[in-house]
Amino acid sequence: MANSLKSTFDSNTRLRARQRLRNGLILLVIGFSLVLSGCSQEPTNENADTQVQAPVPAYAGTIVAMGDSLTAGLGVSPEDAYPAQLERRLQEAGHDYRVVNAGVSGETSSGAVSRIDWVIGSLSPDIVILETGANDGLRGLDPGLLEANLDQLVTTLKAHQIQVILAGMLMLPNLGPDYTHAFARIYPSIAAKHDLIFIPFFLEGVAGKSSLNQPDHLHPTDRGYAVVVETVLPYVMDAIRKSSAE
Repeated sequence: MANSLKSTFDSNTRLRARQRLRNGLILLVIGFSLVLSGCSQEPTNENADTQVQAPVPAYAGTIVAMGDSLTAGLGVSPEDAYPAQLERRLQEAGHDYRVVNAGVSGETSSGAVSRIDWVIGSLSPDIVILETGANDGLRGLDPGLLEANLDQLVTTLKAHQIQVILAGMLMLPNLGPDYTHAFARIYPSIAAKHDLIFIPFFLEGVAGKSSLNQPDHLHPTDRGYAVVVETVLPYVMDAIRKSSAE
């Protein structure tokens, strides 16, 4: 009986040993196969492709609309302000330019002078639409200061080979004829001095029309800005042609 039990025990022990050896060999073969097939923790080409960022859209150039609340679009949504509407019109016409809204509500021409270097350095414009001075007039500031500031702004922009479109502005008659006449002559004078592309009146077809202005009678509605874009567009097209030729 004892011999029989010993024989059975030895037989079971040998069987378990053979099973362990077989399992070990199977694991060794699997591991060796994985090495040969090049499996690793590195991402596959497919995964690597998904990590590549989408390319940044390329533009033919940058137009910066610099000005006060009339440029910023006070009272309307950003997409209805004239710079955004202008960009859409240009792209519809096949001109892949981006238009950056650099308007600051309440800004005077002195404020524009204080940030012109930032605009040039940070936005790298090819063309600048310069609309400033309305707040100078509304505050009754010396027209001579406005003229000096415009001259400095244009001189700085041209020194960086930037095409300048000067947007002319008119002042309300309640400030008196002497002031309004002095104010009105500044813009064409600066445009002639620097040989600029000149928009005689930025708000042509909009000023004084209640249907195109907000309740303050000063700032256009979205429909009013659409009219502004139609006024500005031919001058922008001229600037694009000149900028491309240089």
